[in-house]
Amino acid sequence: MTATHHTPDLSALSAIRGPVLRPGHPDYEAEVTGFNLAARHTPDVVVGATGADDIVTAMRWASATHTPVAVQATGHGANFPIDNGLLITTARMTDVHIDRTERTATVAAGARWRHVLDAAAPHGLAALNGSSTDAGVVGYTLGGGLPVLGRTYGYAADRVRSFRLVTPNGRLLTVDADTEPNLFWALRGGKGNVGIVTEMTFGLLPLSTLLGGGIYYSGEHAEAVLRTWADWTTTLPTEMCSAYTLLRLPPIPQIPEPLRGGFWARVAVAWTGDREQGEALLAPVRAAAPITIDMVEEMPYAAVDRIYMDPQDPLPAREACTLLRALPQEALSAFLAQAGPSAAPDYPLLLVELRHMGGELSRPAPVEDAICARDASYVLETVGLLAGPEAAAAVETATTALHSTLTPYGTGHTMVNLHGTPGDEKDRARAWTEEVYTRLSRTKSTYDPENLLRYGHTVGTSSPSGV
Repeated sequence: MTATHHTPDLSALSAIRGPVLRPGHPDYEAEVTGFNLAARHTPDVVVGATGADDIVTAMRWASATHTPVAVQATGHGANFPIDNGLLITTARMTDVHIDRTERTATVAAGARWRHVLDAAAPHGLAALNGSSTDAGVVGYTLGGGLPVLGRTYGYAADRVRSFRLVTPNGRLLTVDADTEPNLFWALRGGKGNVGIVTEMTFGLLPLSTLLGGGIYYSGEHAEAVLRTWADWTTTLPTEMCSAYTLLRLPPIPQIPEPLRGGFWARVAVAWTGDREQGEALLAPVRAAAPITIDMVEEMPYAAVDRIYMDPQDPLPAREACTLLRALPQEALSAFLAQAGPSAAPDYPLLLVELRHMGGELSRPAPVEDAICARDASYVLETVGLLAGPEAAAAVETATTALHSTLTPYGTGHTMVNLHGTPGDEKDRARAWTEEVYTRLSRTKSTYDPENLLRYGHTVGTSSPSGV
């Protein structure tokens, strides 16, 4: 269906240095398209911001004209189509500054984790990025940020020192624990509900190498590997971070042989302790079943993408997650019954993953934040490819079935960055506890009373009944 577009007066945006595009402009489609191709954005106008001044100007125009606003850096989290309104893209804002003495990085709104790692590695420093360094730093961190090394070092949001933020009425603020404590709280785990971040400063780690990679087994051994991994995770030190994944990989050239077109069970690991100790800890996992490929090796931290090997090319995807308190044997059996080797040959989920939580991810934040996943022992994440309406329907059915089956073992909540397509307000509120959601709602009511930032995983300006 073709969107019906408004034609607002854009004369007040003439001071913006970046492109200001309407539908029909030859550069419009490229500007609005993000990594997740499942969401096709059709805003009335898109502004390609080049700096904080552009964002201030755009937000003041939006406030004056009562135009709803969305922001996009890389589009990895583009689970929701933006219809009408204003889309601000920050992909041109990629500056990264490393302070070697303070061990901090200051990044602009559109920087990717790859930019940070490339700048930090020469100083022997690392960052708390997720499974793909192609993802944007700011959006990932606003959602809390679940790092590859989360069990060892906690959430990415725990490391934030300060933000520069444009509020919905166009004010440019410096936000930290002392100057704007409630905004600082809401920005760390509350996603982009109270403004648009133009710059962020966060702490780095003195880490140059780690032991990491994936151990791949034929999918027929999925049960033996899962039960071994689940038992193994109950006794691990916090330095060992891992995930169990079932992969049904399409036969496309982007996937290397022999993985291409196959069904695989994988254990991905990241270990920051003594190498010999890490190798010894891996012995039970390696003995669980015949190994097809063992990619675990000591690597530069800057090569961390080798661990999960996330897709590098844009694709249309449906993701979802459920936070789990535990994985008893009956939960493992239910998981395998749906997603394991006995599933139909055309089972539509590309990735079904259980990631080990706990460790530093369970510790209270040094400075209070809005993250509500600290009581989870595992997280279930699923991804399905939406290659046409029939495939999309099958993915939706399989996603709903698997997450519903494991709900009895869950905390009742999701993680905002992995939640997937946000539904109604009650569904979106599942990313937080009722207490945190209510506080986020009140904070949004203070800073965004018109609800201009209403796209994507947003909170309402008043708490819904029954949440």
